[in-house]
Amino acid sequence: MPAFVRRCVTLASTLFVTAACYHATIETGAKPSDTVIQKDWASGWVYGLVPPDVVASASKCPNGVAKVETQLSFLNQLVGFLTLEIYTPMSIKVTCAATGTADASHIAPDVSVAATDGQDAVNAAFQAAVNRSSETHTPVVVQVK
Repeated sequence: MPAFVRRCVTLASTLFVTAACYHATIETGAKPSDTVIQKDWASGWVYGLVPPDVVASASKCPNGVAKVETQLSFLNQLVGFLTLEIYTPMSIKVTCAATGTADASHIAPDVSVAATDGQDAVNAAFQAAVNRSSETHTPVVVQVK
């Protein structure tokens, strides 16, 4: 076997063996529930420039989302390679948030303003909240009624 061919086979084998799977996770901080939406072959196109369709989680996750994971598995990458990256599938997994994780009704507002008072009053309320937060270095809750 010629040296050039051996080098090419060695390089191809090394790239194949060391190919890593892309994996990204976004966590919102909400407590996860048992409800999971899984889409194993979400279709992307042209190196991912045209992303997959949006995963419809609003109707299935009434309390919001706890975690979103995207992954390019070995098979996803193989299909992308075979199609010259024209078709680039990926796996998407959405974990819904548990009940009560997004409830802030028990928190008393620090600044309150009525929406009927007009835009200037609302702006002034938010400016007061910014000033208070800047002085105290703590979050300030604003309620617009």
